Amino acid sequence: MTQKEKAVRFQELHEAAGTFVIPNPWDVGSARMLAGMGFAALATSSAASACAMGKRDGELTRDEALAHARSIVEATDLPVSADLENGFGEAPEAVAETVRQAATVGLVGCTIEDARGGVLYDFELAVARIRAGVEAARALPFPFLLTARAHNLLFAGGTLDETVRRLRAFEEAGAPVLFAPGLPDLAAVRTVCAAVSKPVNFMVGIAGKSFPVADLAAAGVKRISLATSLYRAAMTGFVKAVREVRETGTFGFVEECASTGELVALMKSRDING
Repeated sequence: MTQKEKAVRFQELHEAAGTFVIPNPWDVGSARMLAGMGFAALATSSAASACAMGKRDGELTRDEALAHARSIVEATDLPVSADLENGFGEAPEAVAETVRQAATVGLVGCTIEDARGGVLYDFELAVARIRAGVEAARALPFPFLLTARAHNLLFAGGTLDETVRRLRAFEEAGAPVLFAPGLPDLAAVRTVCAAVSKPVNFMVGIAGKSFPVADLAAAGVKRISLATSLYRAAMTGFVKAVREVRETGTFGFVEECASTGELVALMKSRDING
């Protein structure tokens, strides 16, 4: 599909009835497997992308993040959104430029957060940054879905009221999708979904705060992302296998492994309808 066709498809997923899961691959192989398993769209994770390149979350430059995103885009026929952290700059102009560059690597959406490291941006600056990103997205020749992220619940003293305040302001600034990582329970999820009119993304991946698809759908969630959870699950299996080899000299993990042929078959599948 062309980039415009992917963008339209991505927009349709957000407008259709029901809830969809958008998983987060960390490289070409995992992207192709997810496509082969029937998912309708993919998203990068900043942490998984950084780890796959031997770095910590937040250490990738904009050029590195976009180059990695391009590899995911080119791996499948699916629409791809990217986790572009804070837009790689505090100023609204930096966010706008990041959105423009994201479009040049084939992306049809991105997330922009209102924090960097241990700093939550001032409310007015946070809104101005989203507004600038939205304006850049609207200038593109296809629908580019910017997801605005309110991160205050990840900071000490963060309240749900402030989360709702920020998400409503981001919606008013034009963000077509909204996102608040760290929602503590389903009651909070329902509160957020009821407080805004745009589609809400819920992030699975925090222990004790990751809820079943059916429950999230009932709460009003449109899109469910998996953050680093798939990468961590894969690496947990890897570490477990290596420890067995190092500590016991046995290879029991081999009995649980899929065959190379099965994995390659998944990577080559293009059956995106499941």
